[in-house]
Amino acid sequence: MSASGREVIPHSRLVWTNEEGGENGSVTTVTFQEKNGKTLLVLRELYPSKEALDAAGTGAADAMEETFGQLDEFLVSPSSSKV
Repeated sequence: MSASGREVIPHSRLVWTNEEGGENGSVTTVTFQEKNGKTLLVLRELYPSKEALDAAGTGAADAMEETFGQLDEFLVSPSSSKV
């Protein structure tokens, strides 16, 4: 996956452009908020058009499942995970 960073606010927000989609690439925003001693992670994908979203198909959902699986592994053992 090719991505270009757009915004980083430590401990709060990450924003990047998914460049593999070319002009139809989405912009991903991830925010982190503390809620009752836990972290709420909210992920949003913004596509430039409905057509771009439709063209992404289910591949994006499959990739997100893999990404969250890797995040789970990292959070369990950050010192032994490779990023």
